[in-house]
Amino acid sequence: MASDERRANGVHTGVPQPGGQRARGERHDEEEPELPVELTGAHLPRYNRLRRNVFMATAVVSLVPLFIFAAISFLQDQQAYFTENTYSVSQVLSNTKRTLEFVIEERRAALALMIREESYESLASNEELAVALQNLNNSFGGFVDLGLIDAEGLQAYYTGPYDLQNRSYEDQAWFHEVVLRGTHVSDVFLGHREFPHFVIAIKHERQPGEFYIIRATIDMDLINRQMELVNRDPQLDVFIINQEGVLQTESVFFGNVLTEADLEVPQGPRTREIVERTKDEQGHVITGFAYIEGAPFILMVKKRLKAPLAHWVGHRSDVLWFLFLSASLILVVIWYGSTNMTRHLRRADLRRVRAFHNMEYTNKMATIGRMAAGVAHEINNPMAIINEKAGLMRDLVSYADDFPQREKLLQLVDSIEGSVDRCSKVTHRLLGFARRMEVRRERIDLPDLLKEVVNFQLTEIRHKNIDIRYDFHSDVPAIESDRGQLQQVFLNIINNAIAAVGKGGTVDISAARHGQNVVAAITDNGAGISPENLRNIFEPFFSTKGEFGTGLGLSITRDIVEKLGGRIDVESEVGKGTRFLITLPIEKANFGE
Repeated sequence: MASDERRANGVHTGVPQPGGQRARGERHDEEEPELPVELTGAHLPRYNRLRRNVFMATAVVSLVPLFIFAAISFLQDQQAYFTENTYSVSQVLSNTKRTLEFVIEERRAALALMIREESYESLASNEELAVALQNLNNSFGGFVDLGLIDAEGLQAYYTGPYDLQNRSYEDQAWFHEVVLRGTHVSDVFLGHREFPHFVIAIKHERQPGEFYIIRATIDMDLINRQMELVNRDPQLDVFIINQEGVLQTESVFFGNVLTEADLEVPQGPRTREIVERTKDEQGHVITGFAYIEGAPFILMVKKRLKAPLAHWVGHRSDVLWFLFLSASLILVVIWYGSTNMTRHLRRADLRRVRAFHNMEYTNKMATIGRMAAGVAHEINNPMAIINEKAGLMRDLVSYADDFPQREKLLQLVDSIEGSVDRCSKVTHRLLGFARRMEVRRERIDLPDLLKEVVNFQLTEIRHKNIDIRYDFHSDVPAIESDRGQLQQVFLNIINNAIAAVGKGGTVDISAARHGQNVVAAITDNGAGISPENLRNIFEPFFSTKGEFGTGLGLSITRDIVEKLGGRIDVESEVGKGTRFLITLPIEKANFGE
């Protein structure tokens, strides 16, 4: 039973709807009406294009700030990562440089102190040198052997694990450097000992023209231990090279001690520590170098960095998850919103086209109605002539006493006059309904008007075998209103009630007085109106009748009733039926103003 929704959303505006009877409630708002493609333009791809454009534009506007935020986070993380590692390399370089300088200077100072405090005679024996070596190791450590070399370059006295006594160093470059400068720290070399070591030699003047040299071998373990303390990071390499680029200690990146490192010997101020960021085939590298004061060593610190993106992903995964989840959620919402918007836009276009389509149909039917009213008016004239001629025939027959077949002829005249009267009533009803101009006051018997509207639809009522039941109270007074507009109001509602109940249904029509008003009630036993539709039934263009409804019926009906000074209410329950209550004033001085 669908007629309640039809009544709620597509009430007739005075012209019967096309297409015969439709079952109410067969479609919902979200269903697409079956309209011609050439009428709706639904075959055009403009909706998909609009949805795509809206999606892309909204996505760009929404996601660009997120990606800018991610890019800023990446750049800040990259800068912080480089800064942190640069500072770390600088700290390692500075601390290690000071440590190595202290280690070398401590032993050089210990030798200088010993040579100043002890006389040549007190050192000029292997036994005395052995005591001195033991004291040095007890106090400082790292000394391998100790030798006393005379002015001719001959190592006159020696203590240590090797047989180096009486070895001549006259032709050695380091010997001439000590003679000239008074002190010498050598590169790391193997020498006779066949293990990496370096020596510290100090010259001491006994008297003008006479001198001797103390030469000590320093164990490289002393230096290597310092390297091991800082080489804990697998990406960090701390090592020493000499002026020719030969490794003085082992290097994680460049190989073993005393091999030539595959790197360029850094050039720079000897008093400054230099830290810079470079890039090679393996990625970013932070390199620091510093010259060890008092030694021919260059301290190198290299740290390989992770790829900035890999570091950012590893350390700022929360940002990436936030970016991914936010972007996904935004895209889903945008897609849903753009799809929903274009769907509603398409429905609005369909409703608009459908409304225009129905307006054209309504105008057509209105024109037909006006033509029918004109035809009815024209029929009235010959019907009046027929009625007058039938009356004349009656008079002629009545005054002629000897007229043959007099009784039969009078019966025929009565039949003609009855048919003329019936035709006259039909044309007068049609003219009365079509006469819709300005508001016109007159005294109206509401029960008679309701019966008249029902009689106007009598053919359909009989065809559908609908039971029309009347209940008019005896105290219903005549009201002052506009007959034509009331006809339109009740025709709309009764027509929808007839459509709602279907074949074999029941429509109850009643009228009663309530104070200074008369209340007319039209009740059907149709399917009823759903609560969500009941809230919107008087809204313009709200319709669930598909292609047959404009959604203007009840809106127009309510406007007419309010214009006449009344009120319209509706009660409905799904599955039981619908009841419309039209309250009209008995006396209304200024209705329509």
